[in-house]
Amino acid sequence: MRPYERENLCHDPIHGYIPFTSDAGLSDAETCERQIIDHPWIQRLRYIHQLQTAWYVYPTAEHTRFQHVIGAMHLASRAVAVLYDSLRAVCPDVPSRGYVETLLRMAGLLHDVGHGPFGHFFDQHFLRSYGLTHETLGARIICDQLGDLLRGLRRNPNSQLTASEQLNPDHVAWVIMRPQRQEESDRPQWLRFLRALLSGIYTVDNMDFVLRDAYMSGYSQRAYDLERLLHYTFFSPSGLTIHDRGIDALLRFMEARAHLFRAVYFHRTVRAIDLTLADLFAHSKRHLFPGNPAEMLPQYQHFTEASLLVDVARWTHDADAEKRSLAAAWQPFLQRQIPWVMVCQRNLEFAEDDAERSSIFSDAEFVDRKLRQQLPAGLADVPLRVDIARALFRPHTGGPTAGQNFLYDSARDAIRPLTANQLFQRLPISQRICRIYAHSRQHAAELAAALDALIGYPGEDDLTNM
Repeated sequence: MRPYERENLCHDPIHGYIPFTSDAGLSDAETCERQIIDHPWIQRLRYIHQLQTAWYVYPTAEHTRFQHVIGAMHLASRAVAVLYDSLRAVCPDVPSRGYVETLLRMAGLLHDVGHGPFGHFFDQHFLRSYGLTHETLGARIICDQLGDLLRGLRRNPNSQLTASEQLNPDHVAWVIMRPQRQEESDRPQWLRFLRALLSGIYTVDNMDFVLRDAYMSGYSQRAYDLERLLHYTFFSPSGLTIHDRGIDALLRFMEARAHLFRAVYFHRTVRAIDLTLADLFAHSKRHLFPGNPAEMLPQYQHFTEASLLVDVARWTHDADAEKRSLAAAWQPFLQRQIPWVMVCQRNLEFAEDDAERSSIFSDAEFVDRKLRQQLPAGLADVPLRVDIARALFRPHTGGPTAGQNFLYDSARDAIRPLTANQLFQRLPISQRICRIYAHSRQHAAELAAALDALIGYPGEDDLTNM
């Protein structure tokens, strides 16, 4: 009989029941998954929204990083159930299924453990100044703060480690970190192959958040076909590979992900909120957190989106005059009063051979400077902000994370690059969304005309004569 008392279930609107191991019958030296899920480092993710600032725009998208990492942990087991046999066939030195599944489940659960308030926004506007990302910070937390618990794991709901195996926290930390450009690794091939499930084109991370964010925002109840995508995936000697019968499912996933970026993550009001938040962070950083989080992990454990928003609200009554002044600047934001309104938007798609980096859309400051030169003299100093968002259709086509995903061409019985597929080739590499924000729409026509002149769009007279 299945030992039901040794596992717990939680119900999830995306995946249904999610099992994890409980503390029933544990030896003194053993750890269960529930102990790690209940650890303060994981529980703090309940207080960091998954959708960064988009929850200010989508009222039902109140889900947090905590729900997402539980879903990613569950998808890790689903991926291993499909992939382990093929991984063992191409990497004979791979550890047991119990080791691989436990490793990937913990990578899914812990991949966001380093996030700060407002997620990726915090990477850009705070962690970057210390040479950190949420991934490098998360790797340190995994090894230094959670290492002993991870080494004590002996099983998961579907499999267990062999008597001679012990989970290596360094494996978990390495798998969650995005590959660096020209990275040379002495890691075993099986571990390098597994990394594609955290930083490739489709991963246990983004397969969960595409479904979850689409559902919770109301964008789509089922954004793509998860079952078909997993069914046609396997490990070949080249790495993570999809059979050509699954290419339509992959393209659907990639399109859903790209559409989510445009419709939800890069929504015009979401980006206006980010502009406002960036200004507030620039003046408040030293009061929000006192130093390098990597050197102050106990304090960082208690630093969340919830704590930040409560703290800045309390500055109104602080003895420090500077904090009281900053509190006045934060108050409109706390009440969702955003000073920036989008007055103009232009999009540009880039194919594989396009020189994207040389485009005017690659530098917001350059666009701002040139735009003001195009405006009538009386408007040259009008308050405005240029925002450029980049939505990827084909992530990891180039750069440090490339070369992790492959295509099985059944007609040729050969493993080929994904770009060999004609449907894949037709997807653009990326889209850049250039928006002009101002305090009102009073000068929208002039701003749009200046932007069109700058990027070579047809003007009103040109359109009339077409």
